[in-house]
Amino acid sequence: MTDETPAIDPDVPPSGEGCAECLAAGGWWLHLRRCAQCGHVGCCDSSPEQHASRHAREQGHPIAQSFEPGEDWFWDYAAARSVDGPKLAAPDSRPTAQGAPAPRDRVPDDWRSLLHPLARS
Repeated sequence: MTDETPAIDPDVPPSGEGCAECLAAGGWWLHLRRCAQCGHVGCCDSSPEQHASRHAREQGHPIAQSFEPGEDWFWDYAAARSVDGPKLAAPDSRPTAQGAPAPRDRVPDDWRSLLHPLARS
């Protein structure tokens, strides 16, 4: 973990290419977030199940990084603000070909109506 931010461990790889809980339950997600402390990959707060923020609350791991291609921002769920962070262990995003929402074969036709209205999570 870094001395500056103990909730970030730059050496831990992500737990997978998609939301761990959604994959296990047969669900789907809009965007992905990666726990900066343990690498858990969960779905964003616009997604139906909001697993990334739930992980932050339940595990006490407050900081996540976007796990979307081309994004490198960090979010501190406990402080409800963006924070700076170091480069994390590869890979730094879900596969580009995966697309969003995903997994494609699980996304319902009315997926937009199932999203939570949040600006950024």
